[in-house]
Amino acid sequence: MALKVLSALDSAKPKFYHFKAIIVAGMGLFTDSYDLFCIPPIMILLGRIYYDEKSQIPGAVAASMVAIALLGAVIGMLVFGRLGDIKGRRYVYGLALTLMVLSSFGCGFSMGTKKIWVLLSLGFFRFLLGVGIGGDYPLSATIMSEFANKTTRGAFIAAVFSMQGFGILASSAVTMVVCLIFDRASKETDKITHTPEEADIAWRLILMLGSIPAALTFYWRMLMPETARYTALVERNVPQAVMDMQKVLEVSLSQIAEDYPLQPQHQSSYPLLSKQFFRRHGRDLFSCSISWFLIDIVFYSSNLIQSQIYLRYLNKKNGKMSAYDEAFRVALLQGIVALCSTIPGYFFTVYFIDRIGRKNIQKMGFLFLALVYFAIGIPYYFYWGTNTNPGFIVLYGLAFFFANFGPNTTTFIVPAELFPARFRTTCHGISGAIGKLGAIIGSVGFLWASRHDKGKGGDQVMSNEELIKMDVSLIMLGGVCILGWLVTKLFMRETMGRSLEDNEKENEDEETSNQKYFFFR
Repeated sequence: MALKVLSALDSAKPKFYHFKAIIVAGMGLFTDSYDLFCIPPIMILLGRIYYDEKSQIPGAVAASMVAIALLGAVIGMLVFGRLGDIKGRRYVYGLALTLMVLSSFGCGFSMGTKKIWVLLSLGFFRFLLGVGIGGDYPLSATIMSEFANKTTRGAFIAAVFSMQGFGILASSAVTMVVCLIFDRASKETDKITHTPEEADIAWRLILMLGSIPAALTFYWRMLMPETARYTALVERNVPQAVMDMQKVLEVSLSQIAEDYPLQPQHQSSYPLLSKQFFRRHGRDLFSCSISWFLIDIVFYSSNLIQSQIYLRYLNKKNGKMSAYDEAFRVALLQGIVALCSTIPGYFFTVYFIDRIGRKNIQKMGFLFLALVYFAIGIPYYFYWGTNTNPGFIVLYGLAFFFANFGPNTTTFIVPAELFPARFRTTCHGISGAIGKLGAIIGSVGFLWASRHDKGKGGDQVMSNEELIKMDVSLIMLGGVCILGWLVTKLFMRETMGRSLEDNEKENEDEETSNQKYFFFR
């Protein structure tokens, strides 16, 4: 029989506390997307400042700046995810946020004025930022899942994840405002061929401003109680869980307190990643990890090459631009894509996820992503790559919509619903860490595939070899999406409408586990 306090959480109507938790928990995701989307325009500024007025920083440097933050995220997900199950969600949550705020602010204080020291110190702080962001993923998802009721749990976790979209908008807005403020000189030839020294302050300011929203939520994070599921099921302290949830649920103590003194309940003793663990949860961990791995290959490569693709259309009409103008244009395009396709994708998921289910949304998203990438990839060499047809931009924007109304969001939600409370943040962290390995592959590989030298006058004219590289890259992304659809169809379990305790399989007998998970022996 379920504990009364947990049953009350499963059936509770949405309250102000839930919506407050969405904002507080979502600031980590906000910071994540802010950091990701401010990097393309910052790379433009760094290229102009430290690479002799070349408007494109070397591909190896740009890929390293992205990959090092993702590597930090892998470590953060594993370390903080495990600590969340050992020390508690609330305690570790504050540590992750503190690391995010300090390292984000530190990025703006990258040492020196020489190229090598600036890039090395920037890389160091971005690594720490990645660790903090990675640690925030499993904690945010798990905390929201353990507070939410079972009928709207998916929508609440999706709403937390949707803060990524607002982080993109904030990144674009801050970048555009900073570029406008610093762009005080007239549009003369000497400005186009010379980047002012003040540009070195501009990119630092953009990075530091990203730490403010996360810092503002620190106080409220520290006021959040430990989740009842961790306190009751992991620490075995049911009275404390009841006391903590009394104010959250806005009910009297008698309504959620147990009628009789509880005897210590039997708890499965198998350790993490043991043979018995894999019999019970191996299929779920495989499904969550591989789905996340595949979508991150697609999602991160698409995000990081979009400025390269869109800016080529603008440069053919406008000629060479100043550093501020080019950074402004990239930020503007990213903001438009976020407003027209990315954020609507998040909102569609929030609305439909508790109506049609996680598995259906994930399958649909992978399938439509595959169709979009085949539609733009197969004819890219012969048509899209040599034309400025707006149809390409429309199709490319659809990729962002179906990524977020699809596997980019569901892969964040499902790991927080499938696993036992004592393994929940750990397994979410493992799934996310494997996903971020896919992001490293996508960001480094496809960033390399999309880069090329500029022609005279600033035109981004692609050679036949470069057109072929982009063509093959886009078709490969479509193939990755087909593989994601197959993994979802064959291995993913639906979690909609069920309590976390019903999903976690802790009480299955050994025979049933052997039958359902025999291939993980």
